[in-house]
Parts: sequence; C-alpha cells; structure tokens
Amino acid sequence: MTINIKKCTLEDLHTLQEISYETFNETFKDQNSSENMIAYLERAFNLNQLEIELSNLSSQFFFIYFNNDVAGYLKVNINDAQSEEMGEESLEVERIYIKKEFQKHGLGKDLLNKALEIAMERNKKKIWLGVWEKNENAIAFYKKMGFVQTGTHSFYMGDEEQTDFIMAKILI
Repeated sequence: MTINIKKCTLEDLHTLQEISYETFNETFKDQNSSENMIAYLERAFNLNQLEIELSNLSSQFFFIYFNNDVAGYLKVNINDAQSEEMGEESLEVERIYIKKEFQKHGLGKDLLNKALEIAMERNKKKIWLGVWEKNENAIAFYKKMGFVQTGTHSFYMGDEEQTDFIMAKILI
C-alpha cells in the first residue's frame, strides 16, 4: 500500500472537478433532493469556479493517492479565502473528501494531518472547519482528532439552508 499526497495545480483542474463531483455526491446525495444536489454541484464545482479557487494564493488543494489512484482531496484556506472571518491566525479546512472505495484506510487522517502541518508551517494558532450537523461520522472523526464545536453557520445546498457545526482545534 503506497500513500502519496500531492499539491494540485491548474493542470489538475479536470481531475479535481471529477473527484469533487464524485465525493460530494457519494457523501450527500441520499440526504438531499436531486435538484439541490445538481444546483450545488454546478455552482461549486464548475471549471471556472475551480480555476478561480486553484489560482487563489490563499487556498491550496491536495490529492491523496492510494496505490497511484486519486483517492481523495483536501482544500485549505487562509486569510480572506476562509469561508468565515476567523482572522489571520486561522487555517480553514474547507473540503476533505475520500472516495467511498478508499475509506477506512486512514486517508482522511492523513489529509487532516497535512492540513495541520500547513497550519504549523504558517504559524497558525487555530485550525477550523464546517461540518454538516447530520454528518455524524465526520463529526465523530473530527472529535477524535481533537476538534471541538465552537459555533454554527449556514450552508446552502441549492435553495435549502442547512446548519454546519464549526469545529476548531487550537494549535500549540
């Protein structure tokens, strides 16, 4: 078993779009209407939007490879790229997804550790993320990794307003 993490570039745009669609759909399609899923996927993961995000110097994307297959990805934000105003001392994990077929191999932990490494390199004091209140597996995972709920914010899935828990971990 070989695990590799590689920073994404604009050359990875189409692969990023494919894995974004696939993992988001796998994770949330059963709990949301198809209309809201389509609306969100088309807004969040169209090529133009992903190109803008990939080009933002305050955001970074990483693929995780499992035996040379793209198994998942991570998106982290600092400064004004954060989806909530958390200040310059914070790093946001905006997206962390593993394809279903590659789950239960510790890859999510590997990606979260990559985010923690980036936060430490950049002298951040806090790492945070938003997680849907109904995503019990993810919430349990983040708690196990030392995150605590510090608040909530709204997330729009198409025209439906949902609640995300904001979870944070203070870095020493």
